[in-house]
Amino acid sequence: MLVTMTSIVSGKTTTRDIDVEPEQVKAWQNGMLIQDAMPELSAPDREFIMSGITQEEWNGIFQDS
Repeated sequence: MLVTMTSIVSGKTTTRDIDVEPEQVKAWQNGMLIQDAMPELSAPDREFIMSGITQEEWNGIFQDS
């Protein structure tokens, strides 16, 4: 499923193809914890769906730490 999100950190909009079903997204939007709604996804994929932050962006944020 193509997921388009805008990063809450940079404001950059990114579209990614993530192996998630619309029903799973709906379950999360309706209050299910994302790790329960989409257990097969990696933590970076779940983070992207929640916040729009890509793995590359996370790496850049914490590279300077």
